[in-house]
Amino acid sequence: MRYYIIDDDVNIVKILTNLIEENGSGEVIGSSNDGETALNEILICNPDIVLVDLLLPKLDGNSLVREVKLLKPKIKFIMISQVSDIKLVEDSYNSGIEFFISKPINKIEVEKVTSKVAEKIEIENMLYNIKKVFKDMNPQKKPQDNKDNNMKRIKHVLSKFGMLGEKGTNDIIKICMYLLETKKSFEECNFNDLCCIIGDSPKTVQQRMRRAIKTGLTNLAYIGIEDYYNESFQEYSKGMFDFASVKAEMDYIKGKNKTGGKVIIGKFFEGLLLQCEDY
Repeated sequence: MRYYIIDDDVNIVKILTNLIEENGSGEVIGSSNDGETALNEILICNPDIVLVDLLLPKLDGNSLVREVKLLKPKIKFIMISQVSDIKLVEDSYNSGIEFFISKPINKIEVEKVTSKVAEKIEIENMLYNIKKVFKDMNPQKKPQDNKDNNMKRIKHVLSKFGMLGEKGTNDIIKICMYLLETKKSFEECNFNDLCCIIGDSPKTVQQRMRRAIKTGLTNLAYIGIEDYYNESFQEYSKGMFDFASVKAEMDYIKGKNKTGGKVIIGKFFEGLLLQCEDY
């Protein structure tokens, strides 16, 4: 893997460079001490992984990540910062980072996280090549084949959250299948119209779906507590749930909060539909 490091502390840059190159993780192809310089160099040298501090001169870490992701979406970012404010951490994940590591730097954590991200890049590259081969070899799928695959994918994703036994899950599946067939997003549809597909009152359908999604949120929070670096937790805590809600649910389970995370139906549906598009 090819790494680029950004930190306004020269010593941090040296420490991270030594960690990466000594354990054979890859090669550090560049570094800088401010966000503006880093942005220009990253777009030119095109690294695989960028280690970036949050609080940087000229251009902060979150803004840098968003700028790069617009032009080079495949580049992976790992945020390393002493900031502990939950809102800033949430903004970092929303900007597109893979992991957030808190300072002071822990050698084992850095090695574990960089290894996880490198592995993800390798898997994505492998899957891309496989899909490309099959796309060239296979004839166009029939509509029924696509429908069956979408149904399988939706159920597979929902099963990861332990949601298949919930009453509201059937409502979620029916609405998802309708949206995929009509090629519409959840946000551009009227919720009452969607409920007509199910044949029940909007209030009843919404309550059932909220309970089902809340179950999924709770189960995902337990996964995160057990193993924060679990691939499913990292993927779905950002894609289908709001990161702040997942964190709040984790804190509630641990007894740190009096209330758990909030259910955002729209975000859940958009994330679930996106999973089917990638399938």
